[in-house]
Order: sequence, then C-alpha cells, then structure tokens
Amino acid sequence: MRELVVLGTASQAPTRQRNHNGYLLRWDDEVLLFDPGEGSQRQMLHTGISATDLTRICVTHFHGDHCLGLPGVIQRLSLDRVPHPVAVTFPAGGAEYFDRLHHAASFYETAELTVEPVHADGQQFTLGVGTLEARRLRHPIETYGYRLVEPDGCRMLPEKLAAYGIAGPAVGELIRVGHLDRNGRRVTRDEVSVTRPGQRFAFVMDTGLCDGVYALAEHADLLVIEATFLESEAALAAEVGHLTAGQAARVAAESGVRTLVLTHFSQRYADPRRFADEARQHFTGELVIAEDLMAVQVPPRRVASAG
Repeated sequence: MRELVVLGTASQAPTRQRNHNGYLLRWDDEVLLFDPGEGSQRQMLHTGISATDLTRICVTHFHGDHCLGLPGVIQRLSLDRVPHPVAVTFPAGGAEYFDRLHHAASFYETAELTVEPVHADGQQFTLGVGTLEARRLRHPIETYGYRLVEPDGCRMLPEKLAAYGIAGPAVGELIRVGHLDRNGRRVTRDEVSVTRPGQRFAFVMDTGLCDGVYALAEHADLLVIEATFLESEAALAAEVGHLTAGQAARVAAESGVRTLVLTHFSQRYADPRRFADEARQHFTGELVIAEDLMAVQVPPRRVASAG
C-alpha cells in the first residue's frame, strides 16, 4: 500500500475544522510520520495507524505547528513498546529543540530512537524502499523538505523471453546477472525488458520559492506542499517565507507533478474552494485540497519505457 494519510491541515493556528499539521506516508513496509503538530497522536487513532507502525519521523523545522506533537508520539512509542528502531530526521541546527521535545516530560523510555539529523543540503538516507533526500528550503529558521525516491526497476517482457527460450529459474538469473548465454548468443536483460520508473513522493512545507522546492518536486508522483496563502497575500507570503496556492500549483506544473496535494492553510481562509480555484489556473493534473483525516493514494506507476 502506498498512500498519504492527512492528520491535520492548519498552519500556525488550528481551527474548529483543522488540526495542526501531521502527515503519514504508508510506503510498502515503511510508515513515515512528517511534521507532527499538536494533536497528532489523537488524530492517528482515527486513521487506524498506530505508533507501532511507525518506522521513521521526519521534521522539516522547529516551529511549533510542525513539532509540538513530538513529545506525545515519542512517549507513545515507549508506552506501546515498539519493538523496532524508529529513525528521527530533523535539521541538525535544531538538535537542541529536538532534545527538549524528546525529554519534555518524565517517562520510562523503552523504544529505540535512531537520531539521523540533516547536516547538509542534498543529504540522503537509505531506506529499504529507496532513498530519502533532504533539500534546504527558504524560511526564517533552518528548514528542509524531503523526497522519497524509489530506484528504477525493470519489467520483463514475456513474449521476448519466450522468443529466446528463457523461462523458469533462468529468468531470475537473467535479472540478477544482467545477461544470459542462450544457443551461442548472449541475451542481455535490456533486450527482454523495459524500464519501470521508480515512484517519487515529495514533502514541501514552510518555504518561499527557491531551488530546493523545485528539486524536491521534480517528477513527483505525489507532491504535498504548503499553500498557506492566496495570491491576494503574496507580499505577506514572501515576507514570512511561505507559498501561495498559485505558486505551489506553478511549481507542480513546471516540475511534472502527477498528483498535487495543497495543505497548511492559514486560519484566515474559511472556504477551501478558493485554493482549488487559484491552483486550477496553473495546474491541470490531479489536484487535492487536503482535509483532516483524508487518505490520498499514490497514483499508479508511470508507463514503462523501452530499455
């Protein structure tokens, strides 16, 4: 299963309809929690995803609406005696804030946290399902966005395998080795397969437009991106290091994004349709205006190309 589960969609202040930030990404055997704001632990109860499911926590920056849910989530890991290590990734410059949140209250710690700070733009972390890359964003404090990139694979073509008489265990050998000798001829993997592009997920929170935004969004199958303001407040957005819905949509259109999820909405806007109307002026792909507790599926794989 590959899907995004939204825990909250508010920006600095929650509303009656919107919880503070929080996003869960189910990606095969990995479950990543991004930017747990206040109330994330309770919101998780509504999703069917427990603390025991978590494999990694990613924090973009240490403004309260993106991290004040950490103490509860961390303590819940120990309360539930999560049996596996849970990695925690955050800007290295905010290590002091992480330590405070980690030990914000007394508890008996049994869970194992693997602390993996981001020290540099472009730093990568190896996961079982691919590579997690952090890119520097433009905000008043040190902030990183993340993208998960699955490596490209290949799809074997049965008709071509049959033409060379390759079947059974020989197919596995061809995939592993890259070639196979048949009837005095070497058959390469590329001759009997097509490239299966790996999928990409991108997560972009508080930032003004910068190179990091585009690097993260490039060819993303699913892009989750802040749209704190509408274009009418573009000057304010630039001043405080945020994006408008129109800017986020233009990034998606220019970067070849397939599914765009807008979130992190200012409390000043009561009608979410305004974000959709603005984004549709620039982006024609699949558009989702995030709502608390909704699930968004990662779109099917892109069509394989000739190898």
